[in-house]
Amino acid sequence: MSEPEARPLDDSPQHEETASSRLFRINAGLAPGLYVVSTPIGNLRDITLRALDILASADVVCAEDTRVAGKLLSAFGVSARLRPYHDHNGAQARPGLLSQLQAGARIVLMSDAGTPLISDPGYKLVREAAERGIPIFAIPGASAPLTALASSGLPTDRFTFAGFPPPKSSARKRFFNEMKLGQGTLIFFEGPSRLAASLADMAEVFGAREAAVARELTKKFEETRRGFLPDLAVHYAEAGPPRGEIVILVGPPGEQGAPDASALDEAILAADNSRPLKEIASEIAETFGLKRRDVYERALELRDSSDRVAGDDEEG
Repeated sequence: MSEPEARPLDDSPQHEETASSRLFRINAGLAPGLYVVSTPIGNLRDITLRALDILASADVVCAEDTRVAGKLLSAFGVSARLRPYHDHNGAQARPGLLSQLQAGARIVLMSDAGTPLISDPGYKLVREAAERGIPIFAIPGASAPLTALASSGLPTDRFTFAGFPPPKSSARKRFFNEMKLGQGTLIFFEGPSRLAASLADMAEVFGAREAAVARELTKKFEETRRGFLPDLAVHYAEAGPPRGEIVILVGPPGEQGAPDASALDEAILAADNSRPLKEIASEIAETFGLKRRDVYERALELRDSSDRVAGDDEEG
């Protein structure tokens, strides 16, 4: 049996309304099911009209923090029956919510900001609802990872969202190593107090890849700082923890070109010449996130240049 579809909220005669405002419409005919509703990540005007319609029409709105949800609803004049749903009460709350859904309720799941389930509670509720054949509707809207990616200047054709890295350095490095060979842009969340340490560990594991640190997205003091991982790590170590929610983006290996020609040359010239050149090139390429062939060719150029200078000195 096919799942029922949500009725469109439009101006057609069949649309059923019991109340409305200039911003939203209450739809008495809203289809039963679980509605996963995205909300603003900073700027309240990023709420969608469809999200307001559904928030106003649902039987219950499950929120990570009912105080945060209440402020959002109040800003748009929406009245809703709020119920807390978070990591600490999810196991106790789910059975009752699933029973209500199976009985035909219209229930909204929302987080404090952005798209629910993205490093936020809700996965188990959505999964168990799907297993019971309950209709699930995702209401798209703001998302911090995609917002940061769109303004980062890094490749967007392939990317991986990895959430929050582990808090301890050793576990964090293992975590980064697991995705070291990935070819797309990597996206992480991080807290201000661990930003510099995480960037330093990223620089150690990923090398001098292009990266971006985005914070306070959609807010008044929105900022995106772009650079190479080692430079970004030094900047935030010296500047101290910034304010706001933070997204870190790391470009794929070997796709942005040499991070800095002089830095690359210095690394090659500082290497132990008693070791095979191919071995040196391989290590430096890994550190800088470059192709080994490119580093090897540059090393040959520098060696030839050095040999010529030495020969000229001997002749003189």
